[in-house]
Amino acid sequence: MQVSHSARAVSVSFDDPNLVSAAGLVPVLKLAEKAGLHRLADQWLSVPTDKGANAGLKVASLVGGMIAGADSIDDMAVLRHGGMRKVFSACYAPSTLGSFLRAFSFGHVRQLDAVASRFLKGLAAEAPLLVYETDAAGYVFLDVDDTIIEVHGHQKQGSGYGYSGVRGINAFLATVKTDASAPIIVGQRLRRGACGSPRGAARMVRDALATIKRLNGMASARVLLRADSAFYGYATMSAAINAGAAVSVTARMDLAVKRAIATIPDDAWETIEYTDAIYDEDTKSWISNAEVAEILFTAFTSRKQSEHITGRLVVRRIPELNKKDQDHPTLFDTHRFHAFFTTSDLDTVAADKTHRGHAIIEQVNADLKNSALAHLPSGVFTANAAWLVLAVMAFNLTRTAATIAGAGLAKATTATIRRKLVSVPARIASSARRITLHLPADWPWETAWTALFSRACGPPRTTTT
Repeated sequence: MQVSHSARAVSVSFDDPNLVSAAGLVPVLKLAEKAGLHRLADQWLSVPTDKGANAGLKVASLVGGMIAGADSIDDMAVLRHGGMRKVFSACYAPSTLGSFLRAFSFGHVRQLDAVASRFLKGLAAEAPLLVYETDAAGYVFLDVDDTIIEVHGHQKQGSGYGYSGVRGINAFLATVKTDASAPIIVGQRLRRGACGSPRGAARMVRDALATIKRLNGMASARVLLRADSAFYGYATMSAAINAGAAVSVTARMDLAVKRAIATIPDDAWETIEYTDAIYDEDTKSWISNAEVAEILFTAFTSRKQSEHITGRLVVRRIPELNKKDQDHPTLFDTHRFHAFFTTSDLDTVAADKTHRGHAIIEQVNADLKNSALAHLPSGVFTANAAWLVLAVMAFNLTRTAATIAGAGLAKATTATIRRKLVSVPARIASSARRITLHLPADWPWETAWTALFSRACGPPRTTTT
């Protein structure tokens, strides 16, 4: 591709009041309105003084700015260019939105959490975010994990050095997915940077499971909690089991776990599909160095009898290439072991493969950090906590819009969805009190964009019983 004119033949002028750079915000924010975003924020948020007035419009503005690519308060100016005021009302200045966020207390953040969970329920009613067969033997997967959002300077409230070794603030997320659906976020919490991973995890799990049950078609779903070893504790696992979920949590290699692994007989190990594995058509089996086996196991035996949790220890072993003692190797010198505790009814190989799928939450963390959570924009901790909740709502709204649009976008990243559906330039034309958006001819994703627009801006769907 090459510029078709010489430099002298090209000039620019920022003077057209009828252009918008993100026409996709029209159907997306209309979809948010249908899912109840404005109504829920007005109902649940009670931020005081004039800074908290019109909470529904301000929340929608912040979510819309994030969907358009804003990752700071100043970036909310993207809502105030060209003809944006012709297609949207209440296009607030970034300073107004910043004052709104800084007026939040911890209680107001919890109110915003209530808005987010109910908004997700409304989104799930608009699109099939989670595809799940109620008579299937599979599970709906609840994944929990935390991530450090790096910050710079000492003026960020709550910043500190955690397990990552960098100064940051801890974002705790809970996502839900099925085998046929991409993850959506059902819980979030911002914590100080030096916070331990399991802090508040039991509360998060209970809230997330309650939210899942309220989603469309999920009332009878079988839920499996997946987590890494940081969450291998009685409080978190018992919270999930008492709420009716199964668990699959990486076990710490303590003495009890090592003793259990040592009792597994040699003929119990089964070769599995793993990194660089090759499938042998003749023997109908995988040729791999990785093997898996299981053994019955009771967790937390140091606690009182009523708090013991019985399940299975599923163990994956891989030959250890760097043997510590070549002359007298022990079991743990010859192999590396990765064990997790589960109460699911999956067979050994399926349980191992399913547990490894927990890593998908890292993609959600990366997606958020590549969009609204590129950094935390305020020095006030509660403002950043509210920003996290808004970023989650923007993520779920974007995922819903992509699901409606189709064209393979339901599992795409936020950046891809923004590029194809949101950041579409348009010229505004008015005639007979109607506004027409003129979009680029031959837009490669015209069909997907039109499908989204028709659903969001068309007449309400007929309710069937």
